[in-house]
Amino acid sequence: MKVLLILTSLILMNTISAQSTETDPVKIISQVKKMFAPDKRTALFEIETEITDNRIILKGETNLPEAKSRLSDELTKAGIIFMDKINLLPDASLGDKTYGIVSLSVANIRSKPAHSAELATQALMGTPVKVLKKESGFYLVQTPDNYIAWIDDDGFYSVNKNELGDWLNSDRVIFIAETGSLFKNSDCRGEKISDLVAGNILKLIGEGSEYFEVMIPDGRSGYVNKNECQRFNQWLKMLSPDGNSIVETAKTMMGLPYLWGGTSTKGVDCSGFTKTVYFLNGLILPRDASQQVNSGGQIDTGKDFQNLLAGDLLFFGTKGDEIKKERITHVAIYLGDQDFIHSSGRVRIDSFDRKKSNYNKYRHDTFIRARRILTSVDNNDVYSISNHNFYTGK
Repeated sequence: MKVLLILTSLILMNTISAQSTETDPVKIISQVKKMFAPDKRTALFEIETEITDNRIILKGETNLPEAKSRLSDELTKAGIIFMDKINLLPDASLGDKTYGIVSLSVANIRSKPAHSAELATQALMGTPVKVLKKESGFYLVQTPDNYIAWIDDDGFYSVNKNELGDWLNSDRVIFIAETGSLFKNSDCRGEKISDLVAGNILKLIGEGSEYFEVMIPDGRSGYVNKNECQRFNQWLKMLSPDGNSIVETAKTMMGLPYLWGGTSTKGVDCSGFTKTVYFLNGLILPRDASQQVNSGGQIDTGKDFQNLLAGDLLFFGTKGDEIKKERITHVAIYLGDQDFIHSSGRVRIDSFDRKKSNYNKYRHDTFIRARRILTSVDNNDVYSISNHNFYTGK
């Protein structure tokens, strides 16, 4: 791709005499991309130029109308005549079904449209997504944390904007036990309709003394133990996340196996763990450690980590210098007393304290910085579920 852009730039300078070398469309495309889509995990802006009959044609796709408009303005300002063939997503072939709701307890979302592709992330039942395009039985979707990747057509239920609104405005329950099941019968025994994990959201359609009757987004319905759920709106109102609640939630996941791309109580990677813990406390974090490191507020950790508070996020990796950039590769949650909990092989507690049996020298040596999340709710890439339109319809 880089070679193609360079060659295209050279062709343009040689064949279009009316343009100067200072009005290179490839450079303008690069500048606009850097401005609007610096992270390809959360924004799509893949634009190329092509020359046909001495005419510049813009091709590619983006999900950012403001970036497409800015590119057009900048090219026009530079005196560049072009033909716009950029596909603005969602793709027109989707019709009005440009949203979806996850219908599996945990839906796998992959880096490419193939079951063999890398597991990029996961989404929980009841999670709304934006649908951008379809390819070979897979759909490119964007999750509430803005992550863009591919989900297969069995992982979610397609809806239009009005249908999504109906779901968001319906009475719902959230499953709060670590794992469980949706049963066919109201005694919550015997035949199962689906497994469930903490954070699953289902539509409430009835209740008894010991059960909720609920519906999955794809229309399947059944019964769940009442003591394993809470009414969604009541749950949101009860939440008051603090260091203690973050630590308490994190410790319930002790021993959970490490799973690359995992973001559920079935398995988590390092940032999937921190993301899941915070989600179960009503907060949405960016997906990856290298994104989470920009969330919340910076902390001066102090000589022996004395300035840290329970619930702070700790980041690890390699420090940058004049030659190489800083690289964040791991994240953990601070517990207090120099201890931290993280997903590394399994969810475990390690320490910065050299005197303790669980001292982790490697993590101590590769510690980069800490960020405080709880003081930045609805700021600096930390979003409360109660104010997120993809969960409340606000």
